[in-house]
Amino acid sequence: MTVIFSKKCEYGLQAVLCLSTYDRGAVVSADDIAKKLSIPKEFVSKILQSLTANGIVSSKKGKAGGFSLARDPKKIKLIDIVASIDGLDVFNNCVLGFPSCNPENPCPLHEKWGTLRTQAYNMLSVDTMDTFRERTLKKVSAI
Repeated sequence: MTVIFSKKCEYGLQAVLCLSTYDRGAVVSADDIAKKLSIPKEFVSKILQSLTANGIVSSKKGKAGGFSLARDPKKIKLIDIVASIDGLDVFNNCVLGFPSCNPENPCPLHEKWGTLRTQAYNMLSVDTMDTFRERTLKKVSAI
């Protein structure tokens, strides 16, 4: 269970990380990705279609169809996937949901959450998919 991302976003991150383990341009079926990640195929397909619409993943139709990364893995950051699926509101809004939370009128967690969300945003914005290739290969093969 994550604290800040939807299940759809978690699966989207996993699917793009999985795609990044293949050679550039390799087309992988949603079924293969779903099996590797132990995620329902229908959910994977829907998420990958959403990521296709946002230019992170490309799709190929037909019998030999499937999905591949639309960009060089060195140019895709985790924050791109989060922004595409969940948006970036989690990095701007109050963690407790108070609409009037701001530095002048902070909620009880304002300062601590501000530090954490800045760290999380920075972490997701630094590394690219190619950075995680080897660790993702190990993780996916262990599922």
